[in-house]
Amino acid sequence: MSERRSGILFSSPWLVGLLVLTAGPVLASLYYSFTDFNLFESPEWVGLDNYARLLADDRFMTALWNTVYLTVFGVPVMLALALLVALALNFPVRGQPLYRAIVYLPAIVPIVTATYLWRWMLNAQYGYLNQLLDLLHLPQPNWLDDPLWTKPAVLLVGFWGIGSTAVIYLAALKQVPQQLYEAAAVDGANARQRFWHVTWPAITPVTLFQLIMGIITSLQIFTQPYLLAQERLNPAAGGPGDSLLTYTMYLYQNAFSFLKMGYASAMAWVLFTVILALTAIVLKTSKRWVHYGLD
Repeated sequence: MSERRSGILFSSPWLVGLLVLTAGPVLASLYYSFTDFNLFESPEWVGLDNYARLLADDRFMTALWNTVYLTVFGVPVMLALALLVALALNFPVRGQPLYRAIVYLPAIVPIVTATYLWRWMLNAQYGYLNQLLDLLHLPQPNWLDDPLWTKPAVLLVGFWGIGSTAVIYLAALKQVPQQLYEAAAVDGANARQRFWHVTWPAITPVTLFQLIMGIITSLQIFTQPYLLAQERLNPAAGGPGDSLLTYTMYLYQNAFSFLKMGYASAMAWVLFTVILALTAIVLKTSKRWVHYGLD
């Protein structure tokens, strides 16, 4: 009994933090999602009105579409690029530690700093990226002012920081049993066949983790589009034609710019439900393509 009391005592700071700073606000947001609440007046119960209004909100639909676009096109490409980089870094070449450090370096740069750097590089008039494209005699898009190019610009910023994903893949590649490659070579398998029949099955558990985390992160993307769309004295900026307005950006605007806390809470719970459903679907379908115990 004394050991139990000691355990509870030592864990009490975390338990209090969980109840007061996490569980409490989560339950409060659930209640507020059924109310009309603006922070300055008492919440007024409105039932499912906030959820019904979402379906008729054009900006909500735009934000949802933008977020789906970034997720559908961003996550698969990000995983593929990270895997290719990890495969390249896995080759035993001279200077390998330096190359790995260079690849991982963007992952430790603060995201705000990195985004402002890219905002400067993507400037259509004096940005280095368009200057490089000009030298190559390629078209120079108006990255931050043309609705057709704003979301690719966000994806480009995201792909620049794939170092952490690549490092996780690299660690997984190091765990692939070498004897499997030797057996495949004895059977006459070429490099492509060794990848599909040895490497890929061995790293599918890590790919499952990366896929779920990528989906969750992409659906909650905020900082990059918010900073790229930022306009002076306009807290509700969503980029040209709201092409940079993501789900969490619109949620933030409703909560802290328009003071529609009830509406924002409803959006948060819809997002939570979507993430939960997609995670469950990925885990359910993973039984068909994830392989364990290849040792």
